[in-house]
Amino acid sequence: MDRVTSMTAFATVVVAGSFAGAAQRLKMSPAMVTNHVRSLEERLGARLLNRTTRKLSLTEAGRSYYEQCALILAQIEAADTSVSALTSTPRGTLRVNAAPILTLNTAPLIAAYSAAYPEVTLEFTTTDRMVDLVEEGVDVAIRFNQAPDSSLIVRRLGSFRIILCAAPAYLAQNGTPREPADLSRHQCVAYTYQGFDRLTREWKVTGPKDETLVPITSRIQTNSVETMVTAATEGRGIAMGLSCTVEAAIRAGKLVRVLPEHHLGEYPIIALYPHRQHISAKVRSFLDVAARHFAEMPDCTDAVAAAERAVARFAPANAKRSSADEGAAHLRLAH
Repeated sequence: MDRVTSMTAFATVVVAGSFAGAAQRLKMSPAMVTNHVRSLEERLGARLLNRTTRKLSLTEAGRSYYEQCALILAQIEAADTSVSALTSTPRGTLRVNAAPILTLNTAPLIAAYSAAYPEVTLEFTTTDRMVDLVEEGVDVAIRFNQAPDSSLIVRRLGSFRIILCAAPAYLAQNGTPREPADLSRHQCVAYTYQGFDRLTREWKVTGPKDETLVPITSRIQTNSVETMVTAATEGRGIAMGLSCTVEAAIRAGKLVRVLPEHHLGEYPIIALYPHRQHISAKVRSFLDVAARHFAEMPDCTDAVAAAERAVARFAPANAKRSSADEGAAHLRLAH
């Protein structure tokens, strides 16, 4: 018989004062409870209970064994409760990894989630390479390319388009491209990505009717979205940019859309995680917040406003703050 079940039966008999009472509490038959206690006594080679027609009493061995059983069963209950709490209430450490090109779009999500769930400590990293989620202990990866590991669960969060932009001063000095082929006569700010080094040599420009492969000259090559945007606003060339990432700069007049009817590709934003069943509360809640966050991207709202909306939407219903923790977030950013 299962030892823990037998120990539970024995301890319940002691507390209830009878086999019948223990059977009622455990939803077992009295015979089954008796069998569990007898199994313990046979295994231990000692009598645990003195039985009479009127009452039960513990033997000396039974008293000692009961005290140990009570401690063990309490520890098992505490272990079960701790796991249950982790799966029902978001808490603990959540490790999120993202592609660098998505940093500016993911940063307000990280801030919003951390504000809404102060019991979760967030570790946010960015890498060009696709991390091994299980081997490296990452809970969720946010990428724009499919992972080679087909065992991972994929949840689509949204999509983005890569557009071309430049500073008004650069275009005034160097001219504005009228067709994709004109790009070859300009300085370009290119995104470099592991396995996609061609992006520093040529761009596939997609228009309403066709695609054009254009050779480019690029003196600034980076995997930092912030660097691309900064280089573009300072007039260093025509840059690639995520539509929502550069929208604020375009509205402010710092950047101008180049070849507005063309783009360099449309990509999905996906969340990858290892397990479909028994997802922890911290992962489940993060995925839900992420889905809502990225659903707003087509509106091209700026990052600060997106973060404030997310906090307002999720914090009142989900956050449990102490007076000391009000509005605080446990957040570690790793580079």
